[in-house]
Amino acid sequence: MIKKVLITGATGLIGSELIKQCHGEGIAVNYLTTSKEKIETSENYKGFYWNPKKGEIDLNAFKDVTAIVNLVGASISKHWTKKYKKVILNSRVKTINLLYETLQNIDHNIVHFITASGVSIYPNSKTKLYTEEDTEVDDTFLAEVVVAWEAAAAKFKNSGMEVSKVRTGVVLAKEEGALPKLVKPIKLGVGAPLGSGEQWQSWIHIQDIAGIYLFLLKNQLEGKYNAVAPNPVQNKKMTKMIAAKFDNPLWMPNIPAFALKLLLGEMSVLVLEGQLVSSQKIEQLGYQFKFYNLENALQDLL
Repeated sequence: MIKKVLITGATGLIGSELIKQCHGEGIAVNYLTTSKEKIETSENYKGFYWNPKKGEIDLNAFKDVTAIVNLVGASISKHWTKKYKKVILNSRVKTINLLYETLQNIDHNIVHFITASGVSIYPNSKTKLYTEEDTEVDDTFLAEVVVAWEAAAAKFKNSGMEVSKVRTGVVLAKEEGALPKLVKPIKLGVGAPLGSGEQWQSWIHIQDIAGIYLFLLKNQLEGKYNAVAPNPVQNKKMTKMIAAKFDNPLWMPNIPAFALKLLLGEMSVLVLEGQLVSSQKIEQLGYQFKFYNLENALQDLL
């Protein structure tokens, strides 16, 4: 049974929930932070400094740890300038490389490396249901990021560790992530489906995404896993369901794709494209979703 895990990106949306769930199971957490002010120390929660840009890392972070969960990565919902695209890519790949190189040079007991990844690797499609067996890759910048991210993680396999890649869908949470951005225009009475509204949203509740990490950790499962709820919905349905929760009728026409492209540039793929993604693999291994349907997830979060 795992007793201590090292988490990167621990103060982010998924990290904070995962720490709560680890502590609930009696698993102690070490975490890496780039901010010395964010270092805390208690019996089951200890922070350690690292600076991936300079290749610095506090080696004490690895003490008594048997698994690493890597959640670090710059936000993809900031404007994609050429410079910021580099930041998105480096924040994922350089950090993994630093962990890998550090472990090559020290004695450690780590047997399992779990990293975040994204369903955006799959091509945009309105009809195809993607499973982990699918090998087609989209031609977007985000897919390119996911490919590089997963390739960096694969190196840990060469060092005899189990490697798991968690291909994450749209994470729904109260305060952060996609949901508040979807809710805001609806609350203001100007909500509308985006583009055709037919693009799929393979969503997942914050408790379930953290739950999947914990499940992989406890059962030491390796491989690729789609971390999405069993019932994806189209953008127009999600918009309608949120509007119904606030009793705000949708009266505006769909927001045209060209307007979103003008406003967001290349980043418009985030809202205009989507993938229909299967959660069957993780379910067959025994993970039980707390939030199976969007209705229940929204009920809980709104």
